[in-house]
Amino acid sequence: MIIENVRIISPEEQRDEVTNLYINDGRIAEPFRKTEQDTVIDGTGLVAMPGLVDLHVHLRDPGQEEKEDIITGTNAAAAGGVTSLLCMPNTNPTIDNAGVISYIKEKAKNCKSRVYIAGSITMGLEGKEPTDLKALRKAGAIGLSDDGRPVLDPEIMAEAMKKAPELGMTVVAHCEDLELADGGKINKGKMSEKLGIKGIPAEAEDKGTKREINLAKENNVPVHICHVSTKTSVQMIREAKEDGVKVTAETAPHYFTLTEDVLEKRDADYRMNPPLRTEEDRLAIIEGLADGTLDCIATDHAPHTEEDKKDFEKAPNGSIGMETSLAAALTVLYHNGDFSLLDIAKLMSTTPAKILKINAGSLKTGALADIALVDVDKEWIVDRDKLHGKSKNTPFKGMKMKGKVVKTIFEGKVVFEED
Repeated sequence: MIIENVRIISPEEQRDEVTNLYINDGRIAEPFRKTEQDTVIDGTGLVAMPGLVDLHVHLRDPGQEEKEDIITGTNAAAAGGVTSLLCMPNTNPTIDNAGVISYIKEKAKNCKSRVYIAGSITMGLEGKEPTDLKALRKAGAIGLSDDGRPVLDPEIMAEAMKKAPELGMTVVAHCEDLELADGGKINKGKMSEKLGIKGIPAEAEDKGTKREINLAKENNVPVHICHVSTKTSVQMIREAKEDGVKVTAETAPHYFTLTEDVLEKRDADYRMNPPLRTEEDRLAIIEGLADGTLDCIATDHAPHTEEDKKDFEKAPNGSIGMETSLAAALTVLYHNGDFSLLDIAKLMSTTPAKILKINAGSLKTGALADIALVDVDKEWIVDRDKLHGKSKNTPFKGMKMKGKVVKTIFEGKVVFEED
């Protein structure tokens, strides 16, 4: 395959140039002479960046396939340019044993994106009994998390953080103090007061973030902080990094795009955990991405059915995000901000690949040919009915975006093409 006259963006080599991109045997290749047998794609006006790496995805499979399954989830991933993803363990049954890992690996074999697996830190996500981390690793898990819930026992969390580096695994931490959260539904502040709904104080996230930073510092081990949404957590992570703590962190597109103000619509598609925060928090998230405090952008893709999301107050938390994540980043950070395309590719592909220690995030010769072909200036409206996953609970519905994935190439094959 040859993609002709395309703008190649590859952060690993700080490469930004318009040229031809050559693919052979599923990998990026040295230039070769064109023959009639080659597939030729006209890349004029398009950007080729490494396929996105989303290190925070809920595929709901096994156990909640009415919301999403491994096949539909990877179809949604491909439509958003995501070629590698880490699936979270809050399935039913939980990913706490080799059997469930084996099931996921088998089902993901011929999918349109590479599925990596996070095993749970505690059995059944109950926070009481630690899982057999070695067995999880041997079965194929590369991440560890109780995401959806914090690991309540700091000793169990510390032990997982200490063992993970030896096993080549990444601990992905959901930071929340459940006592402070106390069953709240949205951010505690002006909107919770206006709607008369119990709020979750920002301190619930901040206290959880502080605990995980302290555990990483005390034990001199790495930790990755999930879905950062508050100004204070950004500042704590910034100070921890300056202090030499081995902490990395992600945020999600909804936290740098939206604020709690959209909740006035009383639409449960805007309810997630952590909740949407204030404009001050949103700007702090963007600043954190700009100065390297926040290392990457992940989606926390969390599908729910129409029925699930019908009642604003009773609905479960979560929104989908893989098909809109790059578009949101291009719209808000690239077109409206000071982020370059190299910055975006680094945040969404190269750095998350490094955090997970996986072979992805580069377009250098010999790298896997996982490519997002993007029209960065294409304007479009997010139509929930045209999304490729099972569930449609996107907080970006009806929003005008600038920048769209037009083709996704996975291991040298086109797996998504815009209609």
